[in-house]
Amino acid sequence: MPRRRFLAQLVSLPFLGLSSQAEEPKKPLKILMKSDWGSDDPTRASFPFLHGIALAEAGHEVRIFLLGEATSLMRKATANAIVPVGWPPLSETLERVVAKRIPVFS
Repeated sequence: MPRRRFLAQLVSLPFLGLSSQAEEPKKPLKILMKSDWGSDDPTRASFPFLHGIALAEAGHEVRIFLLGEATSLMRKATANAIVPVGWPPLSETLERVVAKRIPVFS
């Protein structure tokens, strides 16, 4: 008997996903991504754009704010020269950012 009561309590816990209660739909988040990484570290410089695209595709509202050294990434010549390790070139990533209509502030 104690084991059955214990198992019945486990089923009612929400983190197991076995609960009979319907889950509420999750609200989209408003996310501001800030970066000051520039061309000296191409992989880190690309992360706000790559993560912004992933979050926008997940349904969240994303804005990117660049400061300091990162503002130079908005120059076409600099963006064409940035190739992060294991990721597409920054110029391709910026095209996707524009296609997703993610605002970029600097």
